Amino acid sequence: MRTVDPVKHAEKKRHITDTAAGLFAQKGFERTTVADICRAAEISTGSLFHYFPTKRAIFREIFVQDAEDNAAVFARARELAPWDGVQLVLDHLCAPALDRAVAGLVLEVVAQASRDEELWDLVGRNEQAVRDELAALLQQAHDAGQITLPVSAPTAATWVQGLVDGLFGRLIDPDFDATEQVMTLRLILSRFVGAEAP
Repeated sequence: MRTVDPVKHAEKKRHITDTAAGLFAQKGFERTTVADICRAAEISTGSLFHYFPTKRAIFREIFVQDAEDNAAVFARARELAPWDGVQLVLDHLCAPALDRAVAGLVLEVVAQASRDEELWDLVGRNEQAVRDELAALLQQAHDAGQITLPVSAPTAATWVQGLVDGLFGRLIDPDFDATEQVMTLRLILSRFVGAEAP
């Protein structure tokens, strides 16, 4: 029996999902076909179905991988001073907004999650994990005297997520400069918690 190299297996899955995410953002989930994904990823249909049973499974896997990426960043953030950890997580959460094509994927998430309970639960768990990690880091930064929280840490974390969501929501505006507005978001957060502006 042929053994499977777990690293290569994960890399291939990531390649397929990254390719599919670009197509979903550009064409939408419904209009993107398995053939489109195979052609763009330069793999056969049989190879794709070795990794994913359906197109919807590919879409869900994007957010499984998103959770894994988040967990890796959280682990790095915990090794830093708490406020530095918050900044690292914030940079990670905002980074996709610098790619305007992501706006299409955001719209697809909203559309598909409303009709896919498994995806809805997955996205919800991801959001909760981010909120919990941010709340913990914000509380630690407060306790260390790096910031002063005017509200509870969970409430502050919820508003940070709201600001980030608002950033993505504005990507459909062709005049919206995401790079500039990420800096504005950081400034708003710093003033909200009494930290030194970035």
